Formats: sequence, C-alpha cells, structure tokens
Amino acid sequence: MSDTVLRQLAELPALSIGELRGRWRSLYGTEPPGSYKSQYLIRRLAWRIQELAFGGLSEGAKATLKQVADEDAATARRPSSRKREMNLPVAGTRLIRDWNGERHEVLVTRDGFDYQGRRYRSLSAVAKAITGAHRSGPAFFGLKASGKETE
Repeated sequence: MSDTVLRQLAELPALSIGELRGRWRSLYGTEPPGSYKSQYLIRRLAWRIQELAFGGLSEGAKATLKQVADEDAATARRPSSRKREMNLPVAGTRLIRDWNGERHEVLVTRDGFDYQGRRYRSLSAVAKAITGAHRSGPAFFGLKASGKETE
C-alpha cells in the first residue's frame, strides 16, 4: 500500500465523530448515515480510501455477489424458520447415534434430513422414526442438553 493510504487509514481511529462525518462527505459526496457509530464509519471510510486508491471490486466479483444475493433471496424462508435452523449443523454433516444396539446415521441436507433413504423435515421426526416415541431430535443426537437422560 502506498504511504499516503496507510497514513489515512492509521489516522481514522483518532478522529472525532464530527471529523469522521466530514471525511465521509469528502470521500462519498453524500451525507453520512445518521445514527451509525464511529466504528462503522471507520470501516466504511477505510474501504472507500482503499477503493479510490486501488480500485473497487472487479466486474466478475460483482457478478458473483449479485448471483449469490439473488439465490439467497429466492430461497429465503420466513424469519421464524431461519431462527430454528441456526442451531442445526450445516448441510453435509452426518449425525450418528447408537440406539438399542443399532447404529443410526442421519445426513443433514439443505432443506431437511435424510435417514435410510427417506427425507424428514425435522430432526425430531427422525428421532421418532428411530425410537417410536416423540423426542427432541437435537437432544437425541446430542446437539443440545436434554432434561432427562436418553437411553
């Protein structure tokens, strides 16, 4: 990096919020966002300084980001289901549980679980298929603590 870019980046954390807002106006040519804290402004200003000095993202990178964003928007689910999925392992993970002397293996997929060639929407449904009784799937597979001991 050039000496002047490094110098500009190094001085950003020492600037007051008013000075950061002034720097924003000069680098972006717009008013800074109203309620953001200085750490946000510093990161955005650091990006802009480097972007002006060395260039921004390539057209290929921009196209890739747009494609990923479009795919995410197309497959987005309701917020409530997104919260439930956050505690589950990533797709491709294999969950293994020994139950009554048998080994049971479940593959986590992008939209559910695969067990013995069948697709299940929830880990609890898999646990019920294995045990014959309703159980917490995440607790059964050791992903969270359960209130009572599993056999």
